[in-house]
Amino acid sequence: MSTLYALAKARAADSGFATQASTVRHVHLAERPLVLIALTFAGEANAPLAAMAGDTPESARLLVVTQPRNRDERFAFAAELAEIVTGYLGECESALRAELSGADEGGAGHGEPPGAFWQKFPQVIVPNEATIGFLRLLGRSTRLRRPDGPYPVDPAVPVLGRWLTFLAERAELPGSSLLVAATQALALHWATGQSAVEDRNLAAVLGWIDPPAGLTGRAAAAAAENPVTGPPAGPATDPTFDNEVLAPLIAACGRTEIGSAQRQRAVLSLQDSIGAVLAPSWRLVWRSVELLRGLTPGRTVSLRAESDLAAFLKYGEYLRDGGTPQPRRDSAVAAARRLSSLEQAQASYAAQRAFDDPLVLAGYRLTGEAFGGSVVAADPARLGGSGKRRMLRPLVTVETLDVVRVGPGDKLVSPARPRQSAVVMSVSPLAGARSAVELELSGGMGRSLVAAPGSVPAVGERLCYTTLTDSYQVSGAFPERESTPWTHGGPPPVYVPVPDDAVEAWS
Repeated sequence: MSTLYALAKARAADSGFATQASTVRHVHLAERPLVLIALTFAGEANAPLAAMAGDTPESARLLVVTQPRNRDERFAFAAELAEIVTGYLGECESALRAELSGADEGGAGHGEPPGAFWQKFPQVIVPNEATIGFLRLLGRSTRLRRPDGPYPVDPAVPVLGRWLTFLAERAELPGSSLLVAATQALALHWATGQSAVEDRNLAAVLGWIDPPAGLTGRAAAAAAENPVTGPPAGPATDPTFDNEVLAPLIAACGRTEIGSAQRQRAVLSLQDSIGAVLAPSWRLVWRSVELLRGLTPGRTVSLRAESDLAAFLKYGEYLRDGGTPQPRRDSAVAAARRLSSLEQAQASYAAQRAFDDPLVLAGYRLTGEAFGGSVVAADPARLGGSGKRRMLRPLVTVETLDVVRVGPGDKLVSPARPRQSAVVMSVSPLAGARSAVELELSGGMGRSLVAAPGSVPAVGERLCYTTLTDSYQVSGAFPERESTPWTHGGPPPVYVPVPDDAVEAWS
């Protein structure tokens, strides 16, 4: 948590209402996302109890497992969920490929995707991060199942598992929008007056951000903690509901014969009770989407969304070509490469958010990783180098009141001109806690020895410079799979799925 975000939370606690923590939206929102809310059965590891899913507020479909301890019913539930999730993803993929094919035939090439392309962006929105964890484990317990053999499952079940694993892994990538937790997205844009742990409660977060008329955010959040009026958004359920409502209904479903009228009544009662628990969370997730849509998207949001689309289409093609499911554990080389890519994505995401959002950049100014001020001197015609290799290297001097923690030789970037780099030439202290930073500029000024108009900051212009950068980073050098050193177990065997892979102690 940055100092500025902590201050915003303190202001929210003082005022009783959430404080805006960003000026733009940093998450891409699909025009037709799939909202998915899940419940698990207490006492059984990752045992699904119910789910509510749909791509519009009016299209909620309820799935219920009447006997969560019965593995056959669990996988029947997974097959029904696969019909919804893979059906949605498949529809998006088909539409995207059709748009790409049409763009190529029309001569659009492989440049920026056409406008209609974004209407088919695949996105699954869940209430909280805990639901992402549930989907990750559900994917792990289903992606290695087989439609034949000793314990066959519906052919759609392993496909669901592979897609859920892909989405869960993609959700770990900073800035990805394929699988989004509503609580995480809201906390990124608003600061509440409660702790980060309490921010995991969707109803409480929305209470601070969007309280009912006549209530403060603090009062609305306190009221949301009542499990009767505000049931948990899952995947865990309220213990009182488990003991007093759920347990008797599940027992009633188990005591009666399948197909009997008494069992049908018990099942309907169970579905009605679970539906009543999920309905408030369903409305809250869609309200979250509405609030986020009210924010203007940042400039780099579409760039990250394009990366998501490329990964989505690539994995869909991999599955159609008969690709094997994700292994239970990554090899040493694969794990190292993934960690490196996540670290690079985190650095890039931090820079992109700061470039898009002055409020985010202000947090880095407080830590000394950025400074802002006015240009007091500029030499736009200065040339560097010697002989025939003369190059345009203007000098500008920025006067600032911020703490400056950069020195000569450090490379900086200004969000106002992200394609232009600046090298610190000198830092001179001035009276009144002010500093003058002299910078040498390169790039983003055209190819001639005369700077393009507006490409060099003019005297009097206010701007920021930061050590953050979104420039290309060379990936680390990793050995090939076959060259894994003995310190990391040596070359791993070629992965071949076998029935025993699907065996989990908790599945």
